[in-house]
Amino acid sequence: MIAWVEQLDAAYAEHRDWLTELDAAIGDADHGINMARGFAAVHQALDAASPTEIGAALKLVAMTLLKTVGGASGPLYGTFFFKAALACADASELDPATLERLFRDGSDGIAQRGKAVVGDKTMIDAWEPAIQALARARSEDASIPQMLAAAAEAATAGRDGTVPLVARKGRASYLGERSRNHMDPGAASTVLMLEAARDRLLPSS
Repeated sequence: MIAWVEQLDAAYAEHRDWLTELDAAIGDADHGINMARGFAAVHQALDAASPTEIGAALKLVAMTLLKTVGGASGPLYGTFFFKAALACADASELDPATLERLFRDGSDGIAQRGKAVVGDKTMIDAWEPAIQALARARSEDASIPQMLAAAAEAATAGRDGTVPLVARKGRASYLGERSRNHMDPGAASTVLMLEAARDRLLPSS
């Protein structure tokens, strides 16, 4: 779990300018900056606290994001990790059922907080197909790496599918038709989160 968050710190630092450029087109031009700052703070907090339980680690991530990330990103991703922490409160190891519950409850938390559905041109357009792919892979007895690979691939397709949409939520919705032909930055950061999970969130040995 900590390796995943460390990878998120690196990923958002690397893609900070790209995410900010995406947000500049239809938002406040701060998404990449906020994500990079937030996960740098998360990395430091985890290093300092060294949590030994999945739920405790996820809760610390949530609290740190809520304190350090501005705009919509902090509350939305903070909610994701808080709901994920609750879903894993009694888990001592990462198994397929725990993995699906972690991501499903976290994604549901984002949708509830943002009051968004698929087609609104938000990060839910990446999250919902990812969760469906995760569940489908688990039902087919896929391994955790296979589940995460399927989720990342589905999220990527969902992210790309936001380009032709007209935004119905958030700052981008103020632009109306002018929001068309732009990728949603939240969907882009969601893909980075799932790609990092695919690469680093591995089952307990």
